[in-house]
Amino acid sequence: MSLRHLAPLLALTLWSGPAQAAPAPQAPLAVAERLADWQLAHRDDTTLVTRFSEETRRPASWQQATFWIGMTMLADHLPADKHLAKAVLAMGKGEGWHPGPRPYHADDQAIAQAYLWAATHGAGAEAVAPTRAHLDHILAQPPKVGLAFYAGGKGIECETRWCWADALFMAPPAWIALSRQTGDARYRRHALAEYRRTVEFLYDPAEQLLYRDSRFFERRDEAGRKEFWSRGNGWVFASLARIIPMLPAGDPDRTWMEGLFRAMAERLVALQKADGYWAPSLLATGDTPPETSGTGFFTYGLAWGVKAGLLDRAHYAPAAQRGWAALTRAIQPDGRLGYVQQVSDRPEQVAPSDTQYYGTGAFLMAAVAMADLER
Repeated sequence: MSLRHLAPLLALTLWSGPAQAAPAPQAPLAVAERLADWQLAHRDDTTLVTRFSEETRRPASWQQATFWIGMTMLADHLPADKHLAKAVLAMGKGEGWHPGPRPYHADDQAIAQAYLWAATHGAGAEAVAPTRAHLDHILAQPPKVGLAFYAGGKGIECETRWCWADALFMAPPAWIALSRQTGDARYRRHALAEYRRTVEFLYDPAEQLLYRDSRFFERRDEAGRKEFWSRGNGWVFASLARIIPMLPAGDPDRTWMEGLFRAMAERLVALQKADGYWAPSLLATGDTPPETSGTGFFTYGLAWGVKAGLLDRAHYAPAAQRGWAALTRAIQPDGRLGYVQQVSDRPEQVAPSDTQYYGTGAFLMAAVAMADLER
């Protein structure tokens, strides 16, 4: 992801009040559908995204991919509203069902999750073929680099593997979904082996959280605290909720992932702020602004985990409910989801008007999980 335009972490301390007054409770799916329709209606409005780039514009980019993944989940829960599924199918057809242009980069594989969903919802085999060719190329010529994050001759060398936390959401669910659709176990084996290596490299067992990448191992904030990025850990937590159901019960990889999921959930609940949000820097839980992308992913994961029977309802459902209430408070008067930290790789400044496709996607995922939790 782009590392440009990073703002100082000290800017986080400028916030001194809540996002806005809490609205009356509304059904999660109804709220999500309105936000999805708002995002669809504003796809061409470049003025809404603070850090707009060509990646923001491209449907196959990671920035939009999370929105389209959320759309597939919402479409499954609102089957009578065909316009959601039609929007996903039209997007994929318009892209020729091709992942992004970088052959190894996880960010450019994220959209394949929406394509593979489309293949089973009317698009057929043509929605699968480009992704399969893309991943076959990687299997035939696997990268041979380490996971340390440093600049090589062309960009960040280790990004040909999954050397940053966000990548665990972007790529592995598509690999495993493709394995399920095709019956080819090679995709699953590769994804799970690489997933485990990345976690073992980035996970801090003392904090039960992941560093964004190896540059942050020794980094500390102005108060001497380790820096664990909310959205970075959100990507990982959400990836577990997406992958675990695709693995057979009792499978050793599933058992390992369930253990990681429970450990992260335990720590995340302890770090949730009284207002229901999680701080942009997870250990800096003082006077910080609302931030909805990390909060969206955590709310999704917690609600899913309770419904799946992995988390104790009495302890974890209230945290999911607080997160959902916080997310709905962040909907702005014009319909956008606000307080979405912009494209970055670390905690930084966030404002009420800040929105982004991936924030909307996280909200849709949280809404679906909350609706399931309430059933």
